[in-house]
Amino acid sequence: MYSSALWLHSLLRWAVLLTGLVAWFRAIGGKTANRPWTSKDDLWGLMLTISVDLQLLVGLILYFVLSPITKIGLRNFATAMQIPPVRFFTVEHGIGMLVAIALVHVARVRIRKSTEPARKHRVAMVLYGIALVIFIILVPWPGMPIARPLLRP
Repeated sequence: MYSSALWLHSLLRWAVLLTGLVAWFRAIGGKTANRPWTSKDDLWGLMLTISVDLQLLVGLILYFVLSPITKIGLRNFATAMQIPPVRFFTVEHGIGMLVAIALVHVARVRIRKSTEPARKHRVAMVLYGIALVIFIILVPWPGMPIARPLLRP
């Protein structure tokens, strides 16, 4: 079960990054071209929101139920802070990803409440962009001390 959840979490990472990049580039293009907010802009924002929510769900199952790493970290928090991989997955990865997911949701709400297309594009550009930076920084990429494969077999 643990390896299946890790596989799904790894796969969903790509969905988050792809939908996030498309939504962000559409926001940049809309802002620079001063074009109206379209249903495609909204669709990509919705797909980003769905992908981060699915990723969050799988991540929470890993965090609280399946991961031996976070079980160690939650059992003895003081010791976990001294072990970099345990600290990363128990604290840094989870908190950072929650912040990024919250930014995606805040962007969706602010976009829906705005009536000006330029403001919608600006909000999407800034908040999706910050969320993407956080996602990219906190993914355990190959080559990092806490590395994970790019795609689990």
